[in-house]
Amino acid sequence: MAADARDRLIGAMSAAPVPVPLADAAGARDTPRPLVAHGCWYPSADPTGEWVAFICDRTGVPQLWTGAVNGTEIHLLDADPDPVTEVSWSPDGRWIAYTVAPGGGEHTRVLCVRPDGTGRRIVAGADAGSSAYLGCWTRDGSAVAVTVAEPPPPTGPTVRAVLPEPSAPDHGTAFGDLPAGWAERDGPATLLGGAGHGEVGPDGGGPGHGPEGPVHEPGAPDRASDAPVHEEGGLDGGAPDRLTAYLVDPSGLGSPVLVAAESGAATLRVCDVDQDGRFALVRRGPRGRREAVVVRTADLTTGSVLRVGDGDPWIGRFSQDGRTLWLRSDHERRFAALLAATLDEDGGRVGLSVVAEREDSDLELLAFAEDGRTAALAWNVRGASELETLSLSTAARPREVPLPHEVVTRITRAGPGGMVLALSGSQRRPGVWWAPPGAGTLSARTPWSSRDEDAVPPGRPPVRPVPLRPTARDGLRLGGWYYRAPGRDAGRPGPCVIHLHGGPEEQERPVFDPLYHELLGRGLDVFAPDVRGSSGWGRPFVDADLGTGRFAAIDDVADCAAHVVLEGLADPTRLAVMGRSYGGYLTMASLVWHPELFRTGVAVCGMSDLSTFFAGTEPWIAESAAHKYGHPVRDRELLRALSPMSRVDALRVPLLAVHGEHDTNVPPGESEQMVRAARERGLPAEMLTLRDEGHEFRRADNRRLFRRAAADWMQRHLGL
Repeated sequence: MAADARDRLIGAMSAAPVPVPLADAAGARDTPRPLVAHGCWYPSADPTGEWVAFICDRTGVPQLWTGAVNGTEIHLLDADPDPVTEVSWSPDGRWIAYTVAPGGGEHTRVLCVRPDGTGRRIVAGADAGSSAYLGCWTRDGSAVAVTVAEPPPPTGPTVRAVLPEPSAPDHGTAFGDLPAGWAERDGPATLLGGAGHGEVGPDGGGPGHGPEGPVHEPGAPDRASDAPVHEEGGLDGGAPDRLTAYLVDPSGLGSPVLVAAESGAATLRVCDVDQDGRFALVRRGPRGRREAVVVRTADLTTGSVLRVGDGDPWIGRFSQDGRTLWLRSDHERRFAALLAATLDEDGGRVGLSVVAEREDSDLELLAFAEDGRTAALAWNVRGASELETLSLSTAARPREVPLPHEVVTRITRAGPGGMVLALSGSQRRPGVWWAPPGAGTLSARTPWSSRDEDAVPPGRPPVRPVPLRPTARDGLRLGGWYYRAPGRDAGRPGPCVIHLHGGPEEQERPVFDPLYHELLGRGLDVFAPDVRGSSGWGRPFVDADLGTGRFAAIDDVADCAAHVVLEGLADPTRLAVMGRSYGGYLTMASLVWHPELFRTGVAVCGMSDLSTFFAGTEPWIAESAAHKYGHPVRDRELLRALSPMSRVDALRVPLLAVHGEHDTNVPPGESEQMVRAARERGLPAEMLTLRDEGHEFRRADNRRLFRRAAADWMQRHLGL
């Protein structure tokens, strides 16, 4: 074993997870009365392909369920109120592993349960302050991979720290050289802009005051998406946080086996283990710099390393003999494709070829049949999905699989030759479809998924959006979808909300969004654009907002508003802007960079000051964010210039901020300080704090409250 690998092994074993038995969940075989308009997503089939474990919010909270693919029988396996975010049925059928978000916050833990609802136990993430998420199962189902984010060690007594005024960037300054307490997640920090802007921290009522919950998972059904989990890591030179990945026997009979350990890591997920257990496929690295790494499990040495894109973390699979790695990758490419890497005996790459590609579309999702000889490929074609199956052992052309709805959010194998898919569309809630072995089409919607006609109450059907392609002022083509409020005469401009997605690497998709439905029902149009930095338009587009390019992304918002006005769709005197997470940041930035353009804004879980964001967020989130936005020390001058709080004097219009009380991704202090500053300037400003929520709003009652509050605010301030 190499010396460095041995040192990492010894240093990490103290954090090895040990299964913690729990009482069987009450009501394991019960089927509560469902919400009519519920969503089902993130399916994982048993070895026979006859049963599927999935996430469903029919009780109002995303929980773990199982159901027959071709029958109405369903079972609730965990009645606890903690939202479920990931699901994986073991290849031997004995266990179902799943990730939960205790308290709805930003730390997650991994549990396992028997298919009959017994034997429930915590597999990883039970320690206070830690977080864990799922990796793959071994091929025989004897162990499940988990990644554990260790909490940073105590740093001593809290000392009030003052952020220094930005000066010329000091490229020799380490993160640890900042004043004591600056880098602590619960440490205080004085906000830029003077004492009038208040303070964040234990004395200022800012971040770090509520229970903590799971790693960001943007697949909440309000967005009708199974978007992948974001796993983040700590900053270089900061608190010595670490991610470690293990293979864990859920029964507790075998000791955990270390697969990978990274200090200051931003991502670490075990995506596959080959048939013989010699190699593990690990996805690591910060946003925009993800890598696929082949790790030799015997001594933790690294073999092949290839760049892979952001997005779905399940990036590939080893062939049966372990000599070929099938990979979804944008290595030296504009768009992700299916690549085949030939490996030597040590896991090193000796060859690389393109198996399937498209000139202007990303390979977004990749799944394999049980024997590994057939792949299912979902291509992202300007926001919509196109599905194909491909034989990996013959030269046959890909076989197209027609889709009943616009977007595929997950693909999983279902027994020998079958597959199960999660679909979303503009006319329905998320649901699960089944294709038996040999079928060229998806045979049916599973009976327990909601029907298309139940997406909304009768009387006002969902609006099908139309694609738009605005042009930015520097000539870059943007994308997006326009939703027109029903009942308005053709050619008559209406009030319009520019809605900005998060990420920034997420993409606007043509799926049913209850928020949009609420706004449309109030007579408001919605334009949901993809500004630079969004995925789905190629690697150069994703990278176009890096560094000073973020100023251009802010201008993109104004250019999108100008586009819908010039096209005669929107009334220029009744424009609003709204967004969540990074979209919340862009909302606040747009209001202070283009104060004459919008009459109001709603910022949801957004960053108002990038310096205080870095001071308050989780260490592993800070690591990834530094690669995307800039380093909090070396680039502090740029971060200050990009922060809405630095230009808050330009704010002219009313602002509503919305935040989850347990958000440790973007702490609530980011909203609080912007609302406080707006009020100090005599502007109408309010903050809605949602209880038992983190960065994602997962509970049906809270999502409903959020939608109605946002729509009420828009109606009031757009003069409807």
